[in-house]
Amino acid sequence: MATHNDLLPTTSTSTSTAAGPRRRWRKFPWRGARPLPLLGCIALGLLLRFAVPKPDAVGHKGWSLLSIFIATIAGLILSPLPVGAWSFICLTFAVASKTLAFTAAFAAYTNEVTWLIITAFFLSKGFVKTGLGDRIAMFFVRWLGKGTLGLSYGLVLGELAISPGMPSSTARAGGIFLPIIKSLAAGAESKPNDPTSRRLGAFLVQSQNQSNNCTSAFFLTAAAQNLLCVKLAESLGVKITDRWVTWLKIACMPALVSLLVTPAILYKIYPPEIKSTPDAPAMARQKLEQMGPIKRDEWIMIATLVLTVSLWIAGEALRMSSVVAAMIGLSVLLLTGVLEWEDCLNETQAWDTLVWFGALVGMATQMTVLGVIPWLSDCVATFLKSLSLSWFGSFSLLQITYFFIHYLFASQTAHVGALYSAFLGMQLAAKVPSLLAALSLAYNTNLFGAITHYSSGQAAVYYGAGFVDLRHVFILGITMALIQLVIWALVGAAWWKIIGLY
Repeated sequence: MATHNDLLPTTSTSTSTAAGPRRRWRKFPWRGARPLPLLGCIALGLLLRFAVPKPDAVGHKGWSLLSIFIATIAGLILSPLPVGAWSFICLTFAVASKTLAFTAAFAAYTNEVTWLIITAFFLSKGFVKTGLGDRIAMFFVRWLGKGTLGLSYGLVLGELAISPGMPSSTARAGGIFLPIIKSLAAGAESKPNDPTSRRLGAFLVQSQNQSNNCTSAFFLTAAAQNLLCVKLAESLGVKITDRWVTWLKIACMPALVSLLVTPAILYKIYPPEIKSTPDAPAMARQKLEQMGPIKRDEWIMIATLVLTVSLWIAGEALRMSSVVAAMIGLSVLLLTGVLEWEDCLNETQAWDTLVWFGALVGMATQMTVLGVIPWLSDCVATFLKSLSLSWFGSFSLLQITYFFIHYLFASQTAHVGALYSAFLGMQLAAKVPSLLAALSLAYNTNLFGAITHYSSGQAAVYYGAGFVDLRHVFILGITMALIQLVIWALVGAAWWKIIGLY
């Protein structure tokens, strides 16, 4: 234990000078916030608050909250602290400075969508703990894995099958599919950070990474940022009835087409050196044999997933919210012992998400209440009106801008927290149909998840595996992004016209 003397300067007789002994200060390692990013975030907030003139349409509290929110988003990008810690500090400052009342600042922590995300994280733990996720992936590898292209489709379909109950694309990548890809690559003597990576590993990594965008956009509960988008849209007055079914109905056709063509396109523009993988089905069969027959906990997990998804689909008819359905599913897993409460407590990503999600949603919602978002929307709407653009022209311009500005972000959720409400408000002011505007932005949020190695959690996981060099990450990222934008624009426009979305 350190004493008082440990904190004082020490003297040394061996290094004394004529003026007396030389003092030597002990060096203590700094373990707090990173100083330069911290100063940058604070400076940005202060600059906006005191150096930029406040518009007449926004009150003092609204302008102060915007300054705090900008500093919060800057922290998500510059990372002076982990996301949860920084969000909590900024929300605390908003309350301490009396910019927000405590009840208003923390209102989002009692919101249904917030707890739906947390509960879905706990449900996804069951896939990993029971081994059901690995079993499903190996089943598709055994079924389709004789050729390299078929193998990639097997992995993609395996992820699609488990994604409704596993709302973290990062967890799916790091916990299930990257280990499988590494095993398959090792069997083909395809090594990371080596010229042999192009034999098999590089193609499978890129195929899974790019297809993940479509998988995450397919189901509302396939990615945490989807639920955040829905919550922010509803805070701006967009009515989304029967959320889970509505999301699937609108996304299914463009997402399915995009999912089916992505591996094939990559097979042409980034081909593997090995075209046949006869050992992959044998490896999957051996793995399944080692796992043995489906165990009790896996059957319970399957039944729980079917029950939960069924309740999500029939939620409006049963007058049951999505979060209640997820809570019922989690309760089944806890009652049957498939999950223990310690498993939930140890799911740190869920609790971290609770903190930063609630903080971002709370501040974003209050910016609407205090008039910041309406003012910003009116300014942009006036500008777009001066360009004489139709609502479709405004919609296209804003959607494309929202997409490519993601090069400045290292997180999909940070992007949503920073820009989703503003871009949606602009489109609503431009008379874009509300549901079309809200969900198109949400789908876009998934589609830009692989444009760089830092654009999302799963992109960082796959790049970290070492199979794909950085040059190809950027080239394939922009190429596939443009292809997927075209697919969603053409197929989506036709499908949405058929179902009466606009």
